[in-house]
Amino acid sequence: MEVNWAEVRAQFPALAACTYLNTATFGQLPTCATDAVAAHFARRDRLACVDYLEWFDDADRIRESIGRLIHCDASDIAFIPNASTALSLLFGGLDWKPGDRVVTLQDEFPNHYYYAEHLRHRGVEFVETPFTGFYDAVTPRTRAVAISTVNYSTGFRAPLEEVAAFLRERGVLLYVDGTQSVGALRIDISSIRPDMFAVDGYKWMLAPNGASFCYVSPELRQRLEPSVIGWRSHKDWRRPENLHHGAPEFSGRAEKYEGGMLAFAPLYALGASLEMMLEIGPERIECRVMDLAARIADALREQGGEVLHCDSPIVTARFERGASELAAALTTKKILVAARRGNLRVSAHFYNNEEDIMLLKRALR
Repeated sequence: MEVNWAEVRAQFPALAACTYLNTATFGQLPTCATDAVAAHFARRDRLACVDYLEWFDDADRIRESIGRLIHCDASDIAFIPNASTALSLLFGGLDWKPGDRVVTLQDEFPNHYYYAEHLRHRGVEFVETPFTGFYDAVTPRTRAVAISTVNYSTGFRAPLEEVAAFLRERGVLLYVDGTQSVGALRIDISSIRPDMFAVDGYKWMLAPNGASFCYVSPELRQRLEPSVIGWRSHKDWRRPENLHHGAPEFSGRAEKYEGGMLAFAPLYALGASLEMMLEIGPERIECRVMDLAARIADALREQGGEVLHCDSPIVTARFERGASELAAALTTKKILVAARRGNLRVSAHFYNNEEDIMLLKRALR
């Protein structure tokens, strides 16, 4: 079935006001997502929240949709406020010892630096390495590796299946941040088998802030305790007429890391965007995104840019003129891109089209 991309684009009203090539900063909301939020609030008014337990049934259906998208079981998915929460859950739950090591890649997102640097006061060594030196940086004292599917500032994509297999053989935990690719590129958790995989939904998943999730492997769930403990921590929390009093017995599902009430409005928006993407098809979306990325790379080269990586949704280039100055000048022409660490970053999603790229090229010229 052919996708009518013009009809898809019509779902995104913000695109009428500008040439938007900055999904790596914020994804735009489709009308189906905002309609889902409005329907939730209308339902609250209509039923006075008497049906609130059914909202959790809806959340479980969203977990199932996430499982279909990234190839895991719904029970592996926990909803979180943002990706920082997931990494903090993992690093805060490990029994660190002096001499332990955390490894990340060069130019990674600051999340991967800050908590690891914070652990230095406990004697933990933190190593940042280019990928060429990654395997040598993993020593017998390495406890965890934290990397992204796609680097936010360069667009680099690490070979995750290869990396994951290497770390599994050595008993090293692997945390992957999929925020800069899930929704644009296909991801198969069953092939990568990370210990934790976090996605902040406000970028390529086209959701509002607050609609994020993480995969927690069954093996890690057996030994990683929740960092938030509340009324939904006990396994029988769905019986509000007789809630358990005393020490909670945790469920074996990843939802045990949620603790309390969920941010339902953003989750309903995420659910609507998910269904739209699943209906279009992850393979079609990836083909569309990567075709646009290749066209962007060509356009940047034609205008004198040195393209760093073009095998991901994030295309970055260096120009003689500073990236921040270029991004600001493009903004005055209502062409929205970003500057990151000296690179001009252009990130098109499936809602973009060839005309957007032509307008970028003309403006750069």
